[in-house]
Amino acid sequence: MELLIESIKMDWPVLLPILICSILVVGVVISKWSFYKRNQRDIAVYMRELDRALDNNDLRAAQDTAINCGGVIGEVIEEAVRIFSEQKKGFSRSFDISSTLATRKLESNLTILGTIGGVAPFLGLFGTVVRILLTFNILADAGNQAATVASGIGSALIATAFGLGVAIVAVIFFNLFQSVVKHFENDFNLIKLLFLNYVDSEGPAPQQNKYSSASSRVNL
Repeated sequence: MELLIESIKMDWPVLLPILICSILVVGVVISKWSFYKRNQRDIAVYMRELDRALDNNDLRAAQDTAINCGGVIGEVIEEAVRIFSEQKKGFSRSFDISSTLATRKLESNLTILGTIGGVAPFLGLFGTVVRILLTFNILADAGNQAATVASGIGSALIATAFGLGVAIVAVIFFNLFQSVVKHFENDFNLIKLLFLNYVDSEGPAPQQNKYSSASSRVNL
């Protein structure tokens, strides 16, 4: 405890940025965890409903499925229904734009965790190096005192430990949230494939109708 108090007194210019980083990490983790929890959906349930609606060519039911789903996935489904009803030929490109925008929303503020995970250890090492240099300077003036060296180095290592601790937590949650975003992206791809299945299946339909109507006119 005495080493911690001494480290705070002597190394506060370095410990303060690390403390700010730790507060940012806690804030981002709580915010993103809550956001992902609110938007988590069992995509299989809504995929079955959506498949049934598209199979019956009932876009109103597909729209209702998007509304019932809600969250980011519901927004993507709703946008997919709109694109499907307006421009089937360019569905893939338009849907990719919408899903990319949704992915950006999911990835927002994750760069903070990645940056802190890379910077925090160096802040701690910087504080440790500066503190050791000051300790040796004090030792040179005061003479050979082993207790002074041990105390100075011990308090200096606290900055490194603090920085490494913050970095470890930041990297763990950064990787965890990246996997969550990847899971959402897989859901978006499933939605896209479902709609593309009906976009492709409806391709030859107009030609068949045209030929059938033409043949009917000939028969008449």
